[in-house]
Amino acid sequence: MEQKPVIEVKDVSKSFYLPHERHDTLVEYLTNPIRLFRRNGEMYQVLKDIDLKVYPGEFLGIMGRNGCGKSTLLKIIAGIYAPTTGKIIINGSVAPFLELGVGFNQELSGRENVFLNGIILGMNKKKIRQKYDEIVQFAELEKFMEMPLKNYSSGMKVRLAFSIAIMTDADIYILDEVLSVGDIAFQKKCDGVFAKFKKEKKTVILVTHSVNAVKEMCTRAVFLKDGIMHDYHDIDKVVEAYING
Repeated sequence: MEQKPVIEVKDVSKSFYLPHERHDTLVEYLTNPIRLFRRNGEMYQVLKDIDLKVYPGEFLGIMGRNGCGKSTLLKIIAGIYAPTTGKIIINGSVAPFLELGVGFNQELSGRENVFLNGIILGMNKKKIRQKYDEIVQFAELEKFMEMPLKNYSSGMKVRLAFSIAIMTDADIYILDEVLSVGDIAFQKKCDGVFAKFKKEKKTVILVTHSVNAVKEMCTRAVFLKDGIMHDYHDIDKVVEAYING
């Protein structure tokens, strides 16, 4: 019996509208009645007819140059963007690590932001309370949790955001360039988390420019170029395509 995919991307394309006109002020825009009803711009296609199946326990690496559509694809899978055409089928809970710390409030304390960000990521208050000490210890921020987040360094914010995100206990993790969080010591801790994910047969989709990360962590990889996906069924061939552009 064929294994059921946890993620199925069916003939997905995505386009964005790019306006040509620029309006310096809202008043200028609203006081010109012709501009209110006229669209002067063009559609820009970011993804073109993407087909992809991801199976339970897979670590899928997605490689490609900046602007090729990698992040857009992840946001469609995560449900942040809707595809222009095609559809996405998800079988399982998803934890998107796309922009670490989105939803943080700079005026609130680190402790308050744990609850705020945890709820945004789908955890309830009871689970956050249960995981709170573990989150703080992993982030190595025990002395700073009552401090307003605006006084944190960027590294401290990233550590806290990542530590919250990994406690979601999802079936599918979507990672967009998050393997570079923190210093070397913290990155080693993160490597341990991903090793744990692999042992637990979690499904991971990883967008990265790191050739080593793809070779060491991924069970499969694909290459995106100009919005078109190329699946060479071989990680070394994907890496070669990425290096050669």
